[in-house]
Amino acid sequence: MSNERLEYLGDAVLSSIIADYLFKKFPYKDEGFLTEMRARIVSRSQLNRLSKKLGLDKLIQSGLSLNQGKSLHGNAFEAFVGALYLDKGYKYARKIVIKRVIDIHLDIEKIENEDHNYKSQLIEWSQKQKKPLEFRLAEEIGNGFSKQYLVEVKINEKVYSTGRDYSIKGAEQLAAEKALEIIDEEESGS
Repeated sequence: MSNERLEYLGDAVLSSIIADYLFKKFPYKDEGFLTEMRARIVSRSQLNRLSKKLGLDKLIQSGLSLNQGKSLHGNAFEAFVGALYLDKGYKYARKIVIKRVIDIHLDIEKIENEDHNYKSQLIEWSQKQKKPLEFRLAEEIGNGFSKQYLVEVKINEKVYSTGRDYSIKGAEQLAAEKALEIIDEEESGS
């Protein structure tokens, strides 16, 4: 019916594999660098690209529209990793992710040098395009430590995307990343 349980498992397994890989690849880098690199590698946009490169996008069956299903490709990749782990175990899943995905499809040096401040990128784009941009706190969900924030990105008074996180800054970054993906698709005609 749904791959959500496999996505959940795959997300955790993938995060562990990437953390281990980076820890060994960059023995002299601090925890902040390693955390940032892991976040860049497992970002929604990166997982969406990997899914398409591996052809997983052709196997997805969903009733969601393109705008509703912005995470479908990345979710399929996470489900794939979860299924691989369940079927063959951690060592095998790690081997496949590193040898067949990271080594072939990711340029770690390029990822290391990319600018992932999506909010700044979106602000720069809006200034160049002379389009009004607004980040708006739309909702606060929950209480205490479990409180989450829902932020909307509005361009020309139209809601382009939303982001939800445990911090306003994190929600803004997620919303900005999604908005940039939509803009990229619109500009490329996809």
